[in-house]
Amino acid sequence: MVTTAVRADRRTTGSRLRTALILTAAIAAAIATNSVVALLAVAAGAPATYGPLTLPAYALFTTLGIVVGWIGWSLVRRRARNHRRTLSILVPIVTVASFIPDVLLLVLRFIPGTTVSAVIGLMVMHVVVVGVAVPAYIWASRRR
Repeated sequence: MVTTAVRADRRTTGSRLRTALILTAAIAAAIATNSVVALLAVAAGAPATYGPLTLPAYALFTTLGIVVGWIGWSLVRRRARNHRRTLSILVPIVTVASFIPDVLLLVLRFIPGTTVSAVIGLMVMHVVVVGVAVPAYIWASRRR
């Protein structure tokens, strides 16, 4: 009985470590890819000093996006009757909804230096995060 509890505890710890490593790798990959997106946005005319396209800003929001996304993903997997169907609907909806602040930024220009290329860059960054996070979430969700 004690041996079974120890094995279960090791599996849980191993599973958490595996998930943390997968999510950390996803964060690193998404930040690296978003660095390229930021460079391309600047090359397309966004100001080089544009706050949201600086490494500290997009690294923070990329990390938050992946972590909060994992929490949502986990909740849906645990609670939804058909989590695959639910996620196949939710992921595109949440992705499109993530563009709303960018569209508002383009229209209202509440951050100085906002340009069309800067906003398109930010929108592409959202797609990058989803494109990296979803496969990582699938991988992290698999039972070993």
